[in-house]
Amino acid sequence: MKRTLLALTLLASVLTSHAQERKVQNRPYTDLRDFHFGVLVGTHLQDLELNNIGPQMVDLDDGNGLVQKVVSADQDRWDAGFTVGVLGELRLNSTFQLRMAPAMYFGTRHLTFRNITDLNAQGEPTEQVQDLKTAYVSCAFDLIAAAPRFNNHRPYVMLGLNPMLNLSGKNNDYIKLKRGDVFVEVGLGCDFYLPYFKLRPELKFMYSLMNSLDKSHAKNLQDKNMLMYTNSVNETRAKMIALTFYFE
Repeated sequence: MKRTLLALTLLASVLTSHAQERKVQNRPYTDLRDFHFGVLVGTHLQDLELNNIGPQMVDLDDGNGLVQKVVSADQDRWDAGFTVGVLGELRLNSTFQLRMAPAMYFGTRHLTFRNITDLNAQGEPTEQVQDLKTAYVSCAFDLIAAAPRFNNHRPYVMLGLNPMLNLSGKNNDYIKLKRGDVFVEVGLGCDFYLPYFKLRPELKFMYSLMNSLDKSHAKNLQDKNMLMYTNSVNETRAKMIALTFYFE
């Protein structure tokens, strides 16, 4: 038993000393710059939280007056998109950096509207779908807190705000989003110091701080039958999971 404990102790010591072994550092002075630039590319998953109002009274202009309809709206999957942009980073001290990252987020959200009142021949709710295309122009402001560098890697956490401008939206869609939105974002990543540049993979979660639903959109609809779907939602909150690669 004593020999086994001694062997395990020696093995742990060897592994620990190997893990802490110092290596030659690539680009040892790159973090000492006061300010530097870079580019970013990545992918993200988009989701939209929809708040349904439940039963509503609808006038279909068919001579029957107001009738009650129940429509449920949902984005029933996470839809993928891609991101591209640039960055500028200011060194505050040995731990904190302030990053500004103008970027564009492209994607499409698949929305499903289920009319629970009007059933089809199989007794199931009738459905309408919408591919809600989004093209956001953003400029994130992030505070980065990084651990001390060890060899050629340096992990960090980040927190920031990301105002966005939505360039997409059609007047004949069931749902339309506002032009402006603001996301809070939190994430983590790691700097990898390569011989010719620094690579920074980062995973972050983004959540909208605003109700991004364009409530005035219903006034622009020409088809009265679309109103029950448009008015079925009174609030939307966008969220994303983004995997981004920074090259600095």
